[in-house]
Amino acid sequence: MLKTAECVSPGHPDKMCDRISDAVLDAYLEQDPKSRVAVETVGSHGKILVTGEVTTLAKDVDVLGIVKAIAPDVEDVTIHIVEQSREIAQGVDTGGAGDQGIMTGYATRETDTFMPKEYELARGLCQAVYEKYPYDGKTQVTVDEDGTIHSVVCSFQNAPTAELLPLVESIISGAGAYHVNPAGDWNQGGFDADAGLTGRKIIIDNYGPEIAVGGGAFSGKDPSKVDRSAAYMARRIAVDYLEKYPEAQKVLVKLAYAIGHPEALMAVAIVDGVPEDVEGYDLTPNGIKSFLQLEAPIYKDTAAWGHFGRGFNWK
Repeated sequence: MLKTAECVSPGHPDKMCDRISDAVLDAYLEQDPKSRVAVETVGSHGKILVTGEVTTLAKDVDVLGIVKAIAPDVEDVTIHIVEQSREIAQGVDTGGAGDQGIMTGYATRETDTFMPKEYELARGLCQAVYEKYPYDGKTQVTVDEDGTIHSVVCSFQNAPTAELLPLVESIISGAGAYHVNPAGDWNQGGFDADAGLTGRKIIIDNYGPEIAVGGGAFSGKDPSKVDRSAAYMARRIAVDYLEKYPEAQKVLVKLAYAIGHPEALMAVAIVDGVPEDVEGYDLTPNGIKSFLQLEAPIYKDTAAWGHFGRGFNWK
């Protein structure tokens, strides 16, 4: 069985949109930790639109300045942010979840970060190449079931193949095949080459395609949105259960919520294929926010390189 995961650099247009959305979220939380924020960004060929809903006591948040700091070459910026729907707010104000949905968390002993091996290899390669070529780029790694590296893919803007190939081989050695800039060298990237959209890299944001996700994106959402906060909590529980069961190899946690309802409708941990009810955690949105300290302006740092296995409170 082969397993594959990919990673994209912070210069990828989708990730630039995630970074803008989370930087806007942080700016509101810095002034008002209780801000309700749901911000989406779309960018394409010299144009950026930041849109969504915000309810906050914050004043004079410089959304345009945030966009310019992340995408300085874009001149045409439209900002359309309105107040959150009162009908949605009436369920959240009482401590209920901001939406319905299913969230998953995962942890495995394959790596020190409790992340899948193929995922960590793709991420580590992308980070290392980005240090030399801080532009748009993608990596992908395929491993055999025994961990042998089957193939490596790396495509980076402004990185000549003659330079990039030996760099990739030095970072991940012994792969069965290397595909470096397989479509040829390229110098046009980011919003100049492609459109980007917040929340379009949810598999990369999570654990790679081997692990199912509920479908909700993270970036631009305050922690009343369980798409984000409960996914973080599910990861924390999964890692906790690996520590609880020293012989266990992998844990999958599944949580489910209804909009306006505070308690989880489902909370299950599957430990090496054996399910059990999750107990001992406050799984209400307010409980999760408090336990993981999610009302702090921490989110811009999550918008590149994935949300798990990077030392955050949710591990």
